[in-house]
Amino acid sequence: MRNLMGRILIIEDEEKIARFIELELKYEGYEVEKAFNGRDGLELVKTHPFDLVLLDIMLPGLNGIEVLRRIRQFSDLPVILLTARDAVVDKVTGLDGGADDYITKPFAIEELLARIRVALRKKDAGNLLETSQELIVGPLHLDPNKREVHVKDNLVYLTKREFDLLNYLLENKNIVMSRETILEHIWGYDFSGGTNAVDVYIRYLRAKIEEPFGLKIIYTVRGVGYVIKDE
Repeated sequence: MRNLMGRILIIEDEEKIARFIELELKYEGYEVEKAFNGRDGLELVKTHPFDLVLLDIMLPGLNGIEVLRRIRQFSDLPVILLTARDAVVDKVTGLDGGADDYITKPFAIEELLARIRVALRKKDAGNLLETSQELIVGPLHLDPNKREVHVKDNLVYLTKREFDLLNYLLENKNIVMSRETILEHIWGYDFSGGTNAVDVYIRYLRAKIEEPFGLKIIYTVRGVGYVIKDE
C-alpha cells in the first residue's frame, strides 16, 4: 500500500547524512528512496513517482543546481535544496532555478520536517486547483491526471514517453509541432539521439491508437513535424 504521508527522494552524496535523514523521515511515516549522486537521482525522478526531492547542492559529477535545472525541464515536483554553504549566491541561484526552499547544514531535523510539510501542503493546494479535464479528439480520450488513454471505450496501454508525446500533441491540437520542438519538450535539451526518435515514437503511437481502430489521428506535415487536428 502506498504511504499516505508522501514519497521522498534524498539525493545526497554523504551517506551518513542521507541515512540519518532517511531514518527520521521513515519514523515520521514517509516512504524514502536515496541516491548518492546527481545522475542516479535524476534517473530516479524520471522513472519513479515522488512527492518531494531533498537535493544536496554539492554533488560529485552532476551538481545539485544542474540536477534541479534538468528536473524543471519536465516536472514541477517540490525540491528543497540542502547546502553546507551559507552563501547568498547559492540560495539565489537555487531559488531562481526553481527550488521551492533551501536549508543550510547543519540543520535541526525538526526544521527540515517543517519545511517538508510546508512544501507538500503547497503542492496539495496546487493540485486542488487543477482541473481534471480530459483531452479529446474523435473517439480518443486522454485523462492527464489518471494518465489513461481510451479509444472507442477501449483502454490503450502506452509507455510513459508515448503518453507524454500524445498528451503534448493533444495540448497543442491544430498546431503543427516541429520535430525539434517535440524532441526538446519530450526528450529534453541534452538528448543527443536526433529527431529520428520522434518519428519512431509516432509510429509506436499509430500502431496503438490508430491502426487497431481504423482511425487517422496524427497527421504528418512533410519536412516539418506532426499535428493532431479536429475533424
